[in-house]
Amino acid sequence: MTEDLDGVAVVGGGPVGLLTALILARAGIHVTLLEAQADILRSPRAIVYHSSTVQALARLGLLDDAREQGMLKQDYQFRLADGTVLARMDMSVIAGDTDHPYNLHLGQDRLADIVLRHLLRTGHARVRWHHTVTAITQRDDRVEVAVDTPAGPQTLRTRWLVGADGARSGVRDALGLECKGITWPERFVAVNLHHDFERHGYARANFVLDPVDWSIIPILDKHSGWRVTYGEDPALTEAQVAERAPERLARLLPGGDGHVPIDRIAPYRVHQRVVDRMRVGRVLLAGDAAHITNPCGGLGLTSGLLDAVHLGDALAAVVHGRAPEAALDAYARERRDIFVNITSPTASENKRRLMEADPARREADIARLRQLNDDVELQRQALLLSTRLVSKPYDFATTT
Repeated sequence: MTEDLDGVAVVGGGPVGLLTALILARAGIHVTLLEAQADILRSPRAIVYHSSTVQALARLGLLDDAREQGMLKQDYQFRLADGTVLARMDMSVIAGDTDHPYNLHLGQDRLADIVLRHLLRTGHARVRWHHTVTAITQRDDRVEVAVDTPAGPQTLRTRWLVGADGARSGVRDALGLECKGITWPERFVAVNLHHDFERHGYARANFVLDPVDWSIIPILDKHSGWRVTYGEDPALTEAQVAERAPERLARLLPGGDGHVPIDRIAPYRVHQRVVDRMRVGRVLLAGDAAHITNPCGGLGLTSGLLDAVHLGDALAAVVHGRAPEAALDAYARERRDIFVNITSPTASENKRRLMEADPARREADIARLRQLNDDVELQRQALLLSTRLVSKPYDFATTT
């Protein structure tokens, strides 16, 4: 069966796909969102939205809803595994640089729920669950998308297709694009749990440096407890990782009594990868479908959501005839350049610092963090990093 779709098709029911769809729908463009799963995924995933992303959520009228469920965070700490605090940072130092001098902590599934509600209110969108992309054929004026559905195979025809379907992107595979880069040797383990970290002097976001017992410990939101991410032997099975988790967490949690109430646990591999092109004809990639980074510093979803903002605005302008297709080339080029030159190197350095084993480099890291603790301007520059992940709006005036 073949069906012609009005407007744009977006593949991926996570925050990046949903946000792209929302921007298009609010521009009056009919959007069909295709998602392979039966619902929004609930496993432990990204939770941190930097101030540049918070600004985008505010612009789109989503921030109030997100703040109702999420937790605002201004404080950071860098620690050693023995409890020594190396540096404290407070985001109030960037109050003169942004209207939102804080981060938002909220599980990406909860943000996806919020965006989905807003999307469906537009009257210009429909969501189709259990739709898995299997092949893509491009014509001069359309894209033909083969999908597996509960009713059997179908072909959908659309003018434009957005692939925002994550690190295992079916859209990317159908285009024959390789996501080039590396897979890190460590296995990361994300655990959602309940523990009173603040009683032990922890900030709402903590980075613990240690060659073995490194960890990242942020608060999740107002109601769901905390996330502890640590490293584990990649040779272990998922069952073995879960079996070892209480012992590992007992070493990481301050003041623990051996009983660790775990809500969810998710072992996963981490990567630094990127495609050569984020646009192939009438197909555009965004988020993890185009670039994948390790989670140290929370730059992955931030970058993906900023992709969505840029792409949504540019594609809406092209569809409405307010901009040439060159606006989409600019999107693809600039978003990839930002990932390659800023996002990925920064996340890689964050990861190295957390688990550095070389004594000389470790001492140098500790010295730099202690300097950061005492220098407000250094803190300001570090906290403004996320503003460098925002791409410039396309200059429509130069092409009209």
